Amino acid sequence: MAILSRIRQPQPARQLILPTLVSTKGSRMAVNTLPQSTDPATLRQAQKDATLRPRDLADQLGVSEAHLLAARTGQHDGHSVTRIDPHPDRLMPALEKLGPLMALTRNDSIVSEVTGTYGGYRAGDHAALVLGDQIDLRIFPKHWVHGFAVEAETKQGLRRSFQIFDAAGDAIHKVYLPLDADPTDWLVLRDQLATGNTSDTLDTAPREAIEDAITDADKVEKLRSEWDALTDTHQFLMLTRKLRINRLGAYRMAGEPYARRLPAAAFGQLLTAMGDTGTPAMIFVGNQGCIQIKSGSYGAVKPMGPWLNYLDPGFDMHLRNDHVAEVWVVTKPTRRGPAVSVEAFDAKGGLITQIFGHRTADVDHNGAWMDLVAG
Repeated sequence: MAILSRIRQPQPARQLILPTLVSTKGSRMAVNTLPQSTDPATLRQAQKDATLRPRDLADQLGVSEAHLLAARTGQHDGHSVTRIDPHPDRLMPALEKLGPLMALTRNDSIVSEVTGTYGGYRAGDHAALVLGDQIDLRIFPKHWVHGFAVEAETKQGLRRSFQIFDAAGDAIHKVYLPLDADPTDWLVLRDQLATGNTSDTLDTAPREAIEDAITDADKVEKLRSEWDALTDTHQFLMLTRKLRINRLGAYRMAGEPYARRLPAAAFGQLLTAMGDTGTPAMIFVGNQGCIQIKSGSYGAVKPMGPWLNYLDPGFDMHLRNDHVAEVWVVTKPTRRGPAVSVEAFDAKGGLITQIFGHRTADVDHNGAWMDLVAG
């Protein structure tokens, strides 16, 4: 069932007007990098009066989401916020004891929420891993800069979470305790991680601009020849760095059969087909500090306004389909055969998400995936 087989010709990227601020790479989209006001009292009052979600409120106020939390450090308006050590080496291994948790990773265009346990942590200076029950993360510790333990009164009850932000104050990863869980171990961990910093202000760095496609017409043949020599998908970014180009630039340079451009609408069609056929796949959602991977089959897509949603047991995904401006089917050689992904980019050139066929040492559903995306 080659859902994407009819769609072959490159389409011009749509011009989008997005209602958010500046971006980190592959994330926040905006025109203004400077906060309007980070006065804690002002931010607390704005939160007290708000009906928006914190991220949307932060965008409206021209501040980062971390500024909003910092302003509530201590006890304010039904919230208790504690500054914690954000380093994953301290937080991630300790989470396993808490049992099932909800892991949330997002960028401006997509949100992944997975319920499971945080087992199998592997530390690393450049990259760390979580390989738990359902929760599968790739972590880049240098971007884990600000951390908060949050207790927030909601209509459903007191919601507890650990929230990590980058240097600009943008969300990297959030961990939510189920509302009905015993909070004892969560409270112990909060106190262990607490830094003692009670300031309600936060120093942040400017957001990095999104990197648009970087190409080099003189290196097309070099790119194709070295692409043919790949034996693992992880070698691809090393190749782009070597050639001083980037991911999107490489796709535009290489062309078919390495990378096939599709219309933006094809990505939503793919999500729908995955749900309709039950084809197992791996959905990668990330930002510069964390990539969250969900593997398995998915239920029917549920559209809600501009959002396309999977609302499955233990997994929710929310995609701003109107942010998708460029879609590529990409084939990379590996020792186990071709790795084929479908990748979505926003209008600025930032990566939104990647989807691969579900292939592990124990199971290989790549054949069904290849049938779905065959050109």
